[in-house]
Amino acid sequence: MVVSEKPADGAGRLAQEFVQFAVDAGVLRFGEFKTKAGRMSPYFFNAGLFDDGAKMARLAEFYAKAILASGIAFDMVFGPAYKGIPLAATVAVELARQGRNVPFAYNRKEAKDHGEGGTLVGAPLKGRVLIIDDVMSAGTAARESIAIIRAAGATPHAVAIALDRQEMATENGQDVPHSAVQYVRNQLGMEVCTIAKLADLLLYLQARGGDAGDQHGRVLAYRQRYGVEDKA
Repeated sequence: MVVSEKPADGAGRLAQEFVQFAVDAGVLRFGEFKTKAGRMSPYFFNAGLFDDGAKMARLAEFYAKAILASGIAFDMVFGPAYKGIPLAATVAVELARQGRNVPFAYNRKEAKDHGEGGTLVGAPLKGRVLIIDDVMSAGTAARESIAIIRAAGATPHAVAIALDRQEMATENGQDVPHSAVQYVRNQLGMEVCTIAKLADLLLYLQARGGDAGDQHGRVLAYRQRYGVEDKA
């Protein structure tokens, strides 16, 4: 099902600015790209290309504004290895700059057997933890983070991501009628904050016409085939 495209409100304006930023940074690209699910997508979002200080600072500003505007309660932030590590660090810095100073932590993939040891680095995990990641494909990274946080005696409370693709997740190679974001919300019981959604990308392309209009048609067709209804 397709979410209807609506004019931007305050959160929508932030999302439109983020989409423009991602396009300008070369992070959001158009063409033909194979997803992890084996689908041929007309767009690709690669957060690894936020690859210099200025881009990371701007990205962190978008995260912080979206998180604070969401009203989600949290006591600290956590970055799952590996992409979540710089995200959690820079978002914590930006939150502090905006007046919300909180601790942050991240995990290693491999346990350290010397020094302080273990797989966790940074502040002790406690209270309500906000997980910072780039996108959510199947909810696997969220489940791994939840296990780590709970094992430390803290509460995995929410997840913040840059882009919600608003498309069906896959389980055992089969499409399922919910997205990874919906799975995390409805099955894992966690809040999810997103800077932008696929619906915001469609609005961005629709407003520009020309070549962007052609891209809009391809992205819309993909949405109609693989999209889920966003009831949140």
